[in-house]
Amino acid sequence: MTLYAVGDIQGCAAEFEALLEAIAFEPHRDHLWLVGDLVNRGPDSVGVLRRVAALGESATCVLGNHDLHLLATAAGVRPAGPGDTFNDVLTAPDAAELVDWLRRRPLLHHDKRRRSVLVHAGIAPVWTLQQALGYGGEVETLLSGPQWRAALQSMYGNEPDSWSEDLPPPQRRRYTINALTRMRFCDPGGKLDLEHNGPPGSQPAGLIPWFDAPRRTRDVHIVFGHWSALGLKRRADITALDSGCVWGGTLTAVPIDPAGAPIAVSGLPRTRSGSSDN
Repeated sequence: MTLYAVGDIQGCAAEFEALLEAIAFEPHRDHLWLVGDLVNRGPDSVGVLRRVAALGESATCVLGNHDLHLLATAAGVRPAGPGDTFNDVLTAPDAAELVDWLRRRPLLHHDKRRRSVLVHAGIAPVWTLQQALGYGGEVETLLSGPQWRAALQSMYGNEPDSWSEDLPPPQRRRYTINALTRMRFCDPGGKLDLEHNGPPGSQPAGLIPWFDAPRRTRDVHIVFGHWSALGLKRRADITALDSGCVWGGTLTAVPIDPAGAPIAVSGLPRTRSGSSDN
């Protein structure tokens, strides 16, 4: 059995199939960790959702910001924007089943045995692992329940950018979603910056990549995506996997257990349109 972690697919169903072939993936033997952003910007979001859902227990997927945006659009919270390409999901005959499957995915997955966490963007530097699991779990419970549409009403916005136990529930949810699915840079004290999305070194003075924040948890190895300008990055404490398939980069799988060399397939050249964030 091999555990593979796979970067942001974003509707690139053909490339996902090519990657599964390249790693000789066998559902009865192997397992996938998917970092989220299954949908949007690419040409076949509905195909990706159907394929991943059909893998059943052979795949573990966390929610990304584009997945949450799809859920919010399906819930009537916000209309699709001009750069969104998930109308194929919303108009599919199995749309209700796909949306229900997607909203029951976790925001983060903790593998105690491997001392690893799977998350879309990262873990807020001011949180312990247990706090991240707890606050993420609060949002997951709401999204998987009957009030999931109402839970998404307060999702959009960049504030609050600092954590406090005293935050009102809507702001608490927004901070949690932003930290786990949108974060890239922060200041050394952990204050989130959700405006800048370039590679490390392009940010204004006073900002650092979240994974270099001095206070952030180092109890686990963190596997994440979301940051195409960062690309594939592997070091002892993190594995970053968004290698920009939807923008003509690659879709990458990294063998996590047993550890191995990355395997990638090329994406089709596409033009950037719209925002890459919620």
